Order: sequence, then structure tokens, then C-alpha cells
Amino acid sequence: MYARPRMPDAVRDAAVRAVIIIALTLTQVVVVLLCTLAGSWLAFPMVLSSVASTFVATWAVLDIWITRQAWRQRNGVVSAPSSAARRRRGLVRRR
Repeated sequence: MYARPRMPDAVRDAAVRAVIIIALTLTQVVVVLLCTLAGSWLAFPMVLSSVASTFVATWAVLDIWITRQAWRQRNGVVSAPSSAARRRRGLVRRR
């Protein structure tokens, strides 16, 4: 079975941050919807903060990609032959 390589710590940290920020942004959107339906004065400030949170969530997702690219440039891509390549190499030697 194919074992996926582990995610580097920096990339995993960025992914966890992004998931938390996105979850908070979605919770904020639900609160905005409920405040709007209730006719609360809090709806307008929450809409403004939801727009700001959307930009922060977008940056958090981009941060995953940027961190991954930076990690690849610094540490290189670890490559290992697949199990199919190992089997084929064994067949070539036996001949």
C-alpha cells in the first residue's frame, strides 16, 4: 500500500491555522445571518468583521501554499522509488 509522506511541521502548522481561521469565519457568517434575521443592531458591525475575516482566511489558505513552496526550496523534494520501480528492477537483474 502507498504510504503518504508526512507533511513538514511548518506546513502542518499553517494548515491547522487555516482550518481554525476558516471555522471561525464560517461561525461569524452564521452569527451575521442570525443577527440579520433578528433585526439586531449587531448585524452591521458583524458584516464588516466578516468581510475582514474573509480576507484573513484567504491569506491563511495562501500561507499554506507559500509555506509549502518555501519548505520545498529549502529542503528539496524527498524522492523514493515506488514499489513498482523496485519490483521492475528485481526483474531486470534476474534475466
